[in-house]
Amino acid sequence: MKKLNKLIAVITLVALLSPAASAFAADDTIREVFTDAFYGAGIGALIGGALTVFTKHPSDHISDNLVYGAAAGVLAGTAYGLAKSARAFAEVENGRVKMAFPTIVPELIVSPSAGRSAVAWKADLLRGTFN
Repeated sequence: MKKLNKLIAVITLVALLSPAASAFAADDTIREVFTDAFYGAGIGALIGGALTVFTKHPSDHISDNLVYGAAAGVLAGTAYGLAKSARAFAEVENGRVKMAFPTIVPELIVSPSAGRSAVAWKADLLRGTFN
């Protein structure tokens, strides 16, 4: 029961601080990653609670399953948010060049003529806007 109370306290704290985090962000990347992690925690807790049905004594394991599910959901949501906001190696913004480590993203390539599909790994090297 203590773990469940701690989980509820953490989720409440995160919900209260989420508007403040987006007010200070220069772009929406941090807010998107944070939102994805928050939704991942909720979905993970739901899945953990649903998996409690398959244990021998569900009432003994519900808090453990909720906590483990929420933790796994936070990790998965954060990974998804970071992959979604992938950056290029060099980015041109307002006449300034910014350097960063590119994110490597898998891409599925389907060849209908050969009847095969392959996974290719892609990393953006240059990103910019042209006005």
